[in-house]
Amino acid sequence: MLVQVVLFDGFDPLDVVAPYEILGQAMTAELVSAEGAREVPSGNGLLTLRAESRLDPSRADIVVVPGALGSLPDGIPEILGRTLGTPLPGLLAEAMANPSVLVATVCGGSLLLAMAGLIKGRAATTHHLGLEALAANGVTAIEARVVDDGDLVTASSVTSGLDLGLYLLERELGPAAALSMEKMIAHERRGVVWSAR
Repeated sequence: MLVQVVLFDGFDPLDVVAPYEILGQAMTAELVSAEGAREVPSGNGLLTLRAESRLDPSRADIVVVPGALGSLPDGIPEILGRTLGTPLPGLLAEAMANPSVLVATVCGGSLLLAMAGLIKGRAATTHHLGLEALAANGVTAIEARVVDDGDLVTASSVTSGLDLGLYLLERELGPAAALSMEKMIAHERRGVVWSAR
């Protein structure tokens, strides 16, 4: 399985690194951007990561979209809003339209999808400060740590990237894979996964 973890200017490093590390232990994982291989600065200038290639929904099995890092609460929507003027929304639309691709988000990643008009009518979660904004964009906002809405799985806040990675391991590869990873990183998932199924 190929996991593509999206980078965009202003991304939150924890939203990226947790699922990338967890999923990369059992699947092929790569950092990508809408523009292709490049150095991508995180929010607040804390860290720069290198995208290896361009996001390619025709190759990916799982696409992970992080949130942004900035001042709360106003800075986050502004950073996410800047992505709307890039090729990213079009590529994410391709991923959402492809039934063989699972799109997953951490924290404000679901708000990015909502702002792009890609998850109207879907169930999703985000950081508790963004739930109203999610609902204002036509999304059924669920206050849960992880929400499984079929080919869309969203996680609520920065540290929930760990839970998202572990849940995706369980969902795609089985509970033994998730349990093994939980033991390796000494982290137990919190809360019940809300599921549309």
